[in-house]
Amino acid sequence: MLVQTLKTRRQTLAKLLDRPVILWSGDRPSRNFPANKYPYRASSHFLYFAGIPIPNAAIHLHQGKLTLFVDNPRAGSALWHGESPTRETIAETIGADAAYPLSELLPIEFPSDILVLKPSVWATDALTVGLIDKMREEQCYSLDRSVNTPDSPDEDDIALANAIVMLRSQHDDYALSEMRNAVEITKQAHIAGMKVTKTAKTEAHIRAAMEAVIIANDMTTAYNSIVTVHGEVLHNEHYHHAIEPTDLVLADVGAETQNGWAADVTRTWSASGKFSSTQRDLYNVVLAAHDAAIEAIKPGVEYQDLHLLACQKLAEGFVDLGILKGNPEDLVNMDAHALFFPHGVGHLLGLDVHDMEDLGDRAGYAAGRERSDRFGLGFLRLNRPLLDGMVVTIEPGFYQVPAILNNVKNREKYRDVVNWDRLEQFNDVRGIRIEDDVLVTTTGSEILTQGIPVTIEQLESQT
Repeated sequence: MLVQTLKTRRQTLAKLLDRPVILWSGDRPSRNFPANKYPYRASSHFLYFAGIPIPNAAIHLHQGKLTLFVDNPRAGSALWHGESPTRETIAETIGADAAYPLSELLPIEFPSDILVLKPSVWATDALTVGLIDKMREEQCYSLDRSVNTPDSPDEDDIALANAIVMLRSQHDDYALSEMRNAVEITKQAHIAGMKVTKTAKTEAHIRAAMEAVIIANDMTTAYNSIVTVHGEVLHNEHYHHAIEPTDLVLADVGAETQNGWAADVTRTWSASGKFSSTQRDLYNVVLAAHDAAIEAIKPGVEYQDLHLLACQKLAEGFVDLGILKGNPEDLVNMDAHALFFPHGVGHLLGLDVHDMEDLGDRAGYAAGRERSDRFGLGFLRLNRPLLDGMVVTIEPGFYQVPAILNNVKNREKYRDVVNWDRLEQFNDVRGIRIEDDVLVTTTGSEILTQGIPVTIEQLESQT
């Protein structure tokens, strides 16, 4: 299945580009001294066409064919690393049309018609291993606007990036099979985290239980796990806080398969096993937004409309609870809901947890669209019509972020629509997020992460 899938991907690329392309895998960076390496993670663009992680390798793609460039294991390497597959074995595994030592690629000066895409920051830049002549440096860069890159990308680089976005946005059967495997282990990990919570002393104990499941299934985490009682810190990567019975535990943990395919799931549960009345009320508001957004998913729907639908449901819930005052639609238009839900409702998912964001907003935003400067829309990661075969996350939340709620300008702007005294009654809720992975199908959607406890009753039965 893998070889045929890879050939189909290459053939599809050939229909989109009539130019040869070189992609490379990257290598393992060192931690302080050469022999102590970070874990290896291949460039996702390389993985998409090569299928498996191959350190310090390059592939040449043209007219639907793949040529592999990789060295055989060095003499004596088996002493330290065990027996490694030969170049010929790797080539057969991925269905390469030809295979050569990396040295046969390094000395050549690439013709001007070859397109080259720089790997992500994690991968070793090809310039450091000699893959690209200094003369080609200006064409070899990331399109991520957050890093120091040329202001005007070459049209050919954009063509390659756009082709990759088209290919990777809609998943084939092999990709979905891999993602389902990641989801199944993620499900087991979340249930393990819930079950250990009552006896856990710190967040680290819960994290350990969850990641133990992932490691035991020979997978890794798709991103740094978030396991915290301080859910108001959106990407909290500290695990030392004590677990108190009154806490909510927010766990954003996802597995990644050996070939790089990701799951991304967040659940929030009570540390004591029983939600307080205020925790229950706010959790159900977030859950209603989550369910409404998923229910509306189908091909052709604008993802931004899903985001605004979730915002509308949140605003309605906040009004019902007396936290916000006014008409929910007006409150969303003035971004009052963003005081408690400042981020977007989700993103693309695939070989990366935020799939293809190394290309900046090129994958997430349809051509001609740019990020909004609105408080409630500026962090939206996906703004394009949905297509069947896409996998997206839906992850609304509620957060009491001091830097937002205590901001003088926010206090002034929203003074007439926030009942601050009523909000104080919900001070046992720092953060809630509920996240699932959803496949867009031809007729609607499929929740890939179905079966992971999500209602209060289901969560309380696990903890």
